[in-house]
Amino acid sequence: MGHLRIPVRVSVVTAAGLALLVTGCTSTKSGGSDSAAASGGKVSIGLVTKTNSNPYFVKLRESAQAEADKQGAKLIALAGKSDGDNQGQVDAINNLVTQGVKGILVTPSNSTGVLSAITAARDKGIIVIALDTATDPASAVDATYATDNKAAGVKQGKYVKGALGDKTPAVVLLDGTPGSTVDDLRHNGFLEGFGLTSGSSEIKGTAVTNGDQTKAQTAMENLYQRDKNINAVYTINEPAAAGAAQALSGKPGVVIGSIDGSCTGVQNVKSGKFAATVMQFPKKMAQQGVDAVVDFAENGKKPSGFIDTGSQLITNKPVSGLDSKDTAWGLKNCWG
Repeated sequence: MGHLRIPVRVSVVTAAGLALLVTGCTSTKSGGSDSAAASGGKVSIGLVTKTNSNPYFVKLRESAQAEADKQGAKLIALAGKSDGDNQGQVDAINNLVTQGVKGILVTPSNSTGVLSAITAARDKGIIVIALDTATDPASAVDATYATDNKAAGVKQGKYVKGALGDKTPAVVLLDGTPGSTVDDLRHNGFLEGFGLTSGSSEIKGTAVTNGDQTKAQTAMENLYQRDKNINAVYTINEPAAAGAAQALSGKPGVVIGSIDGSCTGVQNVKSGKFAATVMQFPKKMAQQGVDAVVDFAENGKKPSGFIDTGSQLITNKPVSGLDSKDTAWGLKNCWG
């Protein structure tokens, strides 16, 4: 049978509402040696995340700040108002160019929507590195430090299928933001790992959640109301998984998988709200990104290509044949 797509209403956010977190912000010339001089001899690094409300990006920002402090660099951190605020990210990149940063680290909400701003920054001699989310094409930036998101999706898909055992799958997909390479890679990876295609009859519905807990809860409630045989849930991230778990509270037998690996998410696996999560390592992405900009500023060396920062399946209910760690390990290493 065909599957249902439940739309979730998304508020439109303008660039005027851009969330701004600035550490040691200094106005200087773009991309040249004057940047360090005007910053008291420190290398200025820009960071543009998708949002400041998602704990994942909060951790990434905090890790970048800690590494910048360690390296004696200045971090200027900006973000869109919400996941999907492409114009806000474009404005942030342009802002950082004006401030004269030596490098920009960006997690693009839309993998093609920020390309013109990135090109303009690179044309001024600024190194641009994607963190967590690749641009399309990947060559639009100097390098990408990220999880292999397709591999992470495959891990989630294999686990959820294995955890169902002999039950006939009735799957729903709680996706993130259309146009994001992360969303596409995790979604497609899950299907591959589970052994499904986009047209498989086992898929009973999909919904766009923007990775937001409230939107995911609403979507899951609507999907379950239409098909109470649902027994497997793919989620783009742990806030979406938390929303699904809330919607399915008191409805046993539904296997919820996720990707992120926050301490809160691992705790939700431990408590049984999720069956499993695939941990990624934003601290490593942020550290390596900051280090790369500092190395470029001091030695002129640029990284290139895709650098996989790894992922790990976390569950207390292991499936035979799948490598996993328990929640005790996860709580010691969450977002490490």
